[in-house]
Amino acid sequence: MTDVKAGADELDNLPTAELHDAAVKRAKERHDARFLWDLLRAIPAAAAAVGEVDRAEFDMFHGLSLLEEFRNAGEGDLGEALRPMYVSYLTEHGMPKAD
Repeated sequence: MTDVKAGADELDNLPTAELHDAAVKRAKERHDARFLWDLLRAIPAAAAAVGEVDRAEFDMFHGLSLLEEFRNAGEGDLGEALRPMYVSYLTEHGMPKAD
């Protein structure tokens, strides 16, 4: 279901992990490196926003840890902090193609 637009209300009802996976998949389909880069850059701030300051500081200085965080950015408090980013992206660009 490519280019299927979903409203923010509909997207808000999805689990965070599903939002993350859909946004990342859609960005890959669109070859949207900017969104993927913006997501990587948002992870340390999101970690700090949920009170994980040590994690945020570690991520800012250890780029490889960001790649691991990127894979798990749809889980837990970090995923919740990034939800608005996923909803915004999917509202603008639609849901990914069905497998």
